[in-house]
Amino acid sequence: MSDRDNAPGTQPATDNKFAEAALERHKRDGMELAVKARWVAMAVVALMLPIINFDYEIIYYEALVLVFIVIGWAQLRVARVGRSRAELALLLCDMVLMTIVIVVPNPFSDNEWPLGMQFRFEGFMYFYIFLAVATLAYSWRTVRGFATILAVLWFGALGIAWLFARENVSMTEAINAAFGSDLELAEFLNPNNLLFYVRFQEAVVFAIVAVILSVSVKRYGDLLLGHASLERERENLARYFSPNVVEELSQNDEPLKQIRTQDIAVLFVDIVGFTQYSANRSSEEVIVTLRQFHQRMEKEVFRHDGTLDKYLGDGLMATFGTPLASDTDANNALRCARAMMQSMAQWNAERAAAGEQQIKASFGLHYGPAVLGDIGSNRLEFAVIGNTVNIASRIEALTRGLTAELAATDDLLERARSEAGADQGLTSDLIRHDGVAIRGIDKKMTVWTLSQQGNGEAGTRQDVAQ
Repeated sequence: MSDRDNAPGTQPATDNKFAEAALERHKRDGMELAVKARWVAMAVVALMLPIINFDYEIIYYEALVLVFIVIGWAQLRVARVGRSRAELALLLCDMVLMTIVIVVPNPFSDNEWPLGMQFRFEGFMYFYIFLAVATLAYSWRTVRGFATILAVLWFGALGIAWLFARENVSMTEAINAAFGSDLELAEFLNPNNLLFYVRFQEAVVFAIVAVILSVSVKRYGDLLLGHASLERERENLARYFSPNVVEELSQNDEPLKQIRTQDIAVLFVDIVGFTQYSANRSSEEVIVTLRQFHQRMEKEVFRHDGTLDKYLGDGLMATFGTPLASDTDANNALRCARAMMQSMAQWNAERAAAGEQQIKASFGLHYGPAVLGDIGSNRLEFAVIGNTVNIASRIEALTRGLTAELAATDDLLERARSEAGADQGLTSDLIRHDGVAIRGIDKKMTVWTLSQQGNGEAGTRQDVAQ
């Protein structure tokens, strides 16, 4: 009766938290809806019964309606994802009690009819109410199990009735005398006849309907887990892209598979001297420090509409303008880098207050063309490749020789100044270095730097070989 039975394939649905959460919501919402549906159905039945038979004996059935309402409330209280003996017991109570209602004569009735007459009231149709309610809350296996258990109960009750029912011979004789010329009709009208073939048809038709409904429940379960898979994919995207980009990606069909070249801003961040820092510390302390660092840097990437391309051990690479370009990518990258510097300053203040060693980070920025698209065969990865990425990485490494925390190329600054809504304050305090040699680049470049200590006047021309 587990909702996890809806999981396609052999892998348990609970292997991922998204499927688990989806099943939890499905079970909770389904049970609430099922109980409300039961209450409405029982209320309708309670109003209908006096119309059919306005007699004091109807009080017996009205009381049983109340019992069914209470059983529904109890099912809501014990409902949970997974196998539950309490839920199974309450489902069994439903079916056993309904079978008793149909088979056992009303104790308040003064009619002395044969037991076979109980089956002439067509009470079996009420089982369909419970079947319909079950489809709202339980798995497809439970729905089929419901039909199987009911068939066992139904034929068991028929067997008991056949063994212990007392035949009213006078009624049989009267029917035979009146319709003796048509034995089939006489047999059908005989109040002592349990009409096994009719009872058999009732059970078979019920089973057919239950199987059809179980297929519908299974399809819904597959859709539910499919939705959970989409939620998982959406969260995976959220690990790399800012929320607004995730929203855009989720509304497009395979936007990452389109290989293209576009101008982007690339930011590299690295912890300076981390090898020496981690040499005399436990692995647990090193991992905690890295997590805190990555958490702070990742927060700023997403806050400035960037994409977290990858973690690089004690650093990371972020891009701006991927997978969708905007007219503020260079500004966003520069704002992000400066916000990261402020975050590092705040973190170091906290570390100093706690008596911990401060952590120094360096930042490198470049703007230019790059190739975007999926790479890989079975395991795909959204990749950003090209010379722009290489230059940004080497610009970050230049911060050591330039005695700065942040270094950015002239290409990035020119783009930032030309973008819509450009903030001149982002670039006014940067120090210019002309003729900087970059390893792997034929011509020397102009590089701008910034230290956390603040402003500085234009630096002197210097060559820094890498």
